Amino acid sequence: MSDSGPATADELLNAVGPAFSKLRRTSLLEVENPISAKDLSRTLVLNIVLEHTRDAEAEVTVGMVAEVLGVDPSVGSRMVSDNIKAGYLRRAASQRDGRRTVLELTPEGTELMERFRRHQREAFEYITADWPERDRLEFARLMLRYVDSLASLRERGLARDG
Repeated sequence: MSDSGPATADELLNAVGPAFSKLRRTSLLEVENPISAKDLSRTLVLNIVLEHTRDAEAEVTVGMVAEVLGVDPSVGSRMVSDNIKAGYLRRAASQRDGRRTVLELTPEGTELMERFRRHQREAFEYITADWPERDRLEFARLMLRYVDSLASLRERGLARDG
């Protein structure tokens, strides 16, 4: 969007949805060590496992992955299976309930997520290279605040799907 973009508050807010749609399509931006489209899709699942296992009490299951992604359990199961076949995830017995199976990142999954995080940062820096530093940091801060607000709504069961 250029400086001649939406002029009113309504026009600006109405442009947010289409902007979010464009973000996903440009995420494969050619930067050093690009992520393949297939691995980009896999990172959706890997990110859930990574984020939720930072809490020592959390155990990630296939059902949790499907729930967090907002997909049917069979779709979640296929996505998890694809990550297992690719060597990024493994199934393990729950330490709290041996009858349950939980998901863990493999060293290869951890390496992919580290590479993905580097790719995301490189893409952000490339896209915003001609922005004033203050604007880049403010946009990053506001984006993180937005994501935190969304997570808070989800935790309270107030987020809308879709």
